[in-house]
Amino acid sequence: MWSGPRNISTALMRAWESRPDTIVCDEPLYAYYLAMTGKAHPGREAILRAHETDPERVTAWLTGEIPGGRRIFYQKHMAHHLLPGLDREWLGLLRHAFLIREPGEMLASLIRVTPTPSLEDTGLPQQREIYEFALSRDGMPPPVIDARDVLENPRELLSALCNALGVPFLECMLAWEPGPRPTDGVWAEHWYASVEASTGFLPYRPKRATLPGRLDGLLEECREIYDRLHAHRLVARA
Repeated sequence: MWSGPRNISTALMRAWESRPDTIVCDEPLYAYYLAMTGKAHPGREAILRAHETDPERVTAWLTGEIPGGRRIFYQKHMAHHLLPGLDREWLGLLRHAFLIREPGEMLASLIRVTPTPSLEDTGLPQQREIYEFALSRDGMPPPVIDARDVLENPRELLSALCNALGVPFLECMLAWEPGPRPTDGVWAEHWYASVEASTGFLPYRPKRATLPGRLDGLLEECREIYDRLHAHRLVARA
């Protein structure tokens, strides 16, 4: 599952981890991303100590035998962690799905932690790249879900996602126990407070923040890619 920042990606990971047939991993390329970019994210040194920074080892694990004897290996990825220098061959061994969020809302949240984001920081160019790869490989659009749709109708959207991936939807995906998980990255203490307090998907609430004018160009670039993906998103049945 490829997401951009400031989305419901961790809640969605909780939903999949609730399944008895699924094991999850949390942003497995994050330490590599930090090591390569030098970005000063919260908990940077702890992340580099606790998580693998060698991308070849990470991708070999991601494409190897499913851990724990489970049937499904759900991988929560931040699309911007897919740096230009990272070999793409391993992507051919996985199924791909995409979690998107309306760009105005995403940027309004992102600039609180990244005041001057680039287009690459949003993960949208990387999502487009992997989407086009999967479309070309499979001959049909890979599944795309929009965060708003999920929050407004989690049962229908998760059912549609499971159907697109060829696995049964399970009611247990709609609720989970609060608290941290051993599968969470060590960065959880900085970012996961709201998810750790949750027991399911929270209702959608529009964000009405006004973006500074300096982001007008970036917003337009984001919308162009978002609209392409959004046009193919899964929707709830009428």
